[in-house]
Amino acid sequence: MTLNARAQLRRDRERLRELASVALEGLAVCDEAGITTANRSLELLSGMAQAELIGLSLTRLLPGLVLADLPEQEERDAELIDRSGQSVPVRVLRKDIAIGHKRQTVVAFRDQRERLRSEARLRALAFTDVVTGLANRARFGDLLAHHAAALREQNVGLAVLMLDLDRFKFVNDTLGHAMGDELLRKVAARLRSAISEEDVVARLGGDEFAVLLLGVTDAAGPQKIAARIVEAIDRPFLLDGQLIHVGVSVGVAIAPAGGSTDGSRPAELLRNADLALYKAKAEGKGTFRMFEPALAERMLARSRMEADLRRALDVGEFELHFQPLVDVQTGEVTAAEALIRWRHPEQGLIAPADFIPLAEETGLIVPLGAWVLRTACTQAMAWPRAIKVAVNLSPVQFRDDRLPETVAGILKATSLEADRLELEITEGVLLDDEERTLAMLTKLRAIGVGLSMDDFGTGYSSLSYLRRFPFSKIKIDRSFVRLLPDDVESAAIIRAIITMGAGLGMATTVEGIETAEQYAFVAAEQCGQVQGYHVSRPLPSAAFLGFLTGLEAAA
Repeated sequence: MTLNARAQLRRDRERLRELASVALEGLAVCDEAGITTANRSLELLSGMAQAELIGLSLTRLLPGLVLADLPEQEERDAELIDRSGQSVPVRVLRKDIAIGHKRQTVVAFRDQRERLRSEARLRALAFTDVVTGLANRARFGDLLAHHAAALREQNVGLAVLMLDLDRFKFVNDTLGHAMGDELLRKVAARLRSAISEEDVVARLGGDEFAVLLLGVTDAAGPQKIAARIVEAIDRPFLLDGQLIHVGVSVGVAIAPAGGSTDGSRPAELLRNADLALYKAKAEGKGTFRMFEPALAERMLARSRMEADLRRALDVGEFELHFQPLVDVQTGEVTAAEALIRWRHPEQGLIAPADFIPLAEETGLIVPLGAWVLRTACTQAMAWPRAIKVAVNLSPVQFRDDRLPETVAGILKATSLEADRLELEITEGVLLDDEERTLAMLTKLRAIGVGLSMDDFGTGYSSLSYLRRFPFSKIKIDRSFVRLLPDDVESAAIIRAIITMGAGLGMATTVEGIETAEQYAFVAAEQCGQVQGYHVSRPLPSAAFLGFLTGLEAAA
């Protein structure tokens, strides 16, 4: 080799070392004997000094990796063994180069530890609830599927508990989301302490939690844990210096070893636990219920009824009956209450008590209620001008901010005068949010319609409600009428409410009048209106018109 060639070779090697020294990735230049050059990044990655790396066989750093088998310019995952013998995940890349007349190989080492840590963090986030640190819905589903698949090979079963906090929304709305999140974390801690380490607790979202119990041998174990959870969550929580009570409802479904009575498929277990939870909430909350096959049958019937309700709305299976309200002193009909009926093609006439709760729960009460209001106003246009129509409002309808707009629009579309429409509202509606309730009632009164407090005296009655809210009428609940006129206490209550209504300038209607004696009693007490079977049963529209005609003829 000439002097110029040697000088060029030295310059090439020096340039290569300079480039390698500034590279962030570990670099090693290798020949048949081993490593000839290594950069600072490889020293840090391997924990070895330059002097230790020079001459070292590449297989010492990358055991089991044959350099010749590495495709050129294609990254491969590998494990680098550092100075202490620890394994470091890396990706390696090979590139053959010529230095002078000699071919050498440059191997690049890319440290994968941070990438793997980031991926692990992302995986954890994907399967962890960020508020509580519990497993999330996806992770719970994976674990349930895994353990359910192994049931047939095991001698023990598992149980799924579905949990729903009973008053979390109130805490979240009144104390704010930050306090709500803190409450969820405290709930999570109590749930962890109520189960064993091998069991799983997850937050599914909102105020919903789930527990997966493993090693279940009978129903007694899950029942005991469910009771423990109810007791733990029932104890007050200290939040920002305040004692907060929430409570929890729990539904339990069990899959014994080898498959089972409550179902062993994950979706079936979750559905069954949900059905049991639904039962626990329906029976007063703050308790737990076990899944029973009858629950599934009732839920199937409920699903069928919901589908039938939707169809009935579309095809027009609903109809209105009207029950007269008469002036006690004159006997004249002054109003009629619109009462919905469902003429089912297979089951016949269905009373509202059998479908209105489901309509409210599913939200169908909003379009159904609008239909009732529109139909009642339309049919009232065929009555004498002096007769008003009364329509009940569901609490669900009352929570709809568009209600005043809906009422005004229907009155305009049907041409019914606003003062001929009375909207009946139960006392329970008034408890939700007094300020919002007052604003809603004020908007409705501004339209010109009358407002009646329905079922007055059923448990929430307060004189302050009558003074504060713009009601024009009180309807005394039928429960006070049943024992009239003989029951002294019922008579005193009826008398007091009539007197109070008169003092507040409100009309009073007594519902449930079924006998002449009851009619005579309320007439003697100067009640304004009565309603009940003694006057007339609820009548289909045509029959109600006939009833009015008959009264006119008799007069």
